[in-house]
Amino acid sequence: MLTVQSLNSSTTGRNSTVANVFMSQEFIVQFWGVRGNVPTPGSDTMRYGGNTACVEVLVAGQRIIFDGGTGLRALGKSLLDADKPIQASIFFTHTHWDRIQGFPFFRPAFTANNCFDIYGSAAANGASIKQCLMSQMLRPHFFTPLQKMSSTLTFHNILAGDVVSLDEGVTVETITLNPQTSALGFRITYSGKSLVYATDTSNIDSEHNPNLLYLAKNADLLIYGGTYSEVAFQDSTERGRFFWEKSIDLAEKSQAKEMILFHHDPEHDDDYLDQVGTEIHNRCSRIHLAHEGMILQLASVDRDA
Repeated sequence: MLTVQSLNSSTTGRNSTVANVFMSQEFIVQFWGVRGNVPTPGSDTMRYGGNTACVEVLVAGQRIIFDGGTGLRALGKSLLDADKPIQASIFFTHTHWDRIQGFPFFRPAFTANNCFDIYGSAAANGASIKQCLMSQMLRPHFFTPLQKMSSTLTFHNILAGDVVSLDEGVTVETITLNPQTSALGFRITYSGKSLVYATDTSNIDSEHNPNLLYLAKNADLLIYGGTYSEVAFQDSTERGRFFWEKSIDLAEKSQAKEMILFHHDPEHDDDYLDQVGTEIHNRCSRIHLAHEGMILQLASVDRDA
């Protein structure tokens, strides 16, 4: 169902893939940051990557970006060679630091003629997505205010349950996944295909959140935060195993055709994630672990197969 590639973002391979998808009806998904909580650069995280959450989706001429962790900086660098103005829709699940800390370093936002529609719900303290992004760029936290961004930034306050209609018949459905963090989940639908991004989920009495099951049902691709220890600095191995077990159960109950585990615990190095990935894949072959540079193409999905 999925064509999986591992391409450097500056290669001709990526450029030709992007050009082709903008003229087709296919989904292209690229992972630019796959960590939770804090960036983890180092020799023991090189294979899976150390940037925090950022995923790019290309479909029907639309560029959709989920979350603006430090991976957004790398995505921005890859877009600088564009020979025409850049347009994209950026959806934030919530405004924890690992989801917004790359935004001040997103260079395309400082270039005139580029346009970005930014979507997010109110934070737990009531602050809008614009207020949250602005506040982290004010002194003493940062040296360049958001007002210095020369691109056209249009902010959209959204609520759980909203359905955002983009061009060419692409829709993005939203649902609440974690009331404690005000986190949203998203489902992109186009031409009978669907991609779900659900990375900060609260479960009820060890059962799957019913909103998550609703959102993920029969998705062609489910990106799920399933390798992270929910409580920081506790026994991440045991808690991590609990969530991996839940991930396998979720794959079965949702009947998602393919599933990518994402939002890796910063305490888990490459060798450890290799072991986890092998164990999970042996038990459920349609589950894989995300790594930076991974490109997925939902190219020949037969929903009747």
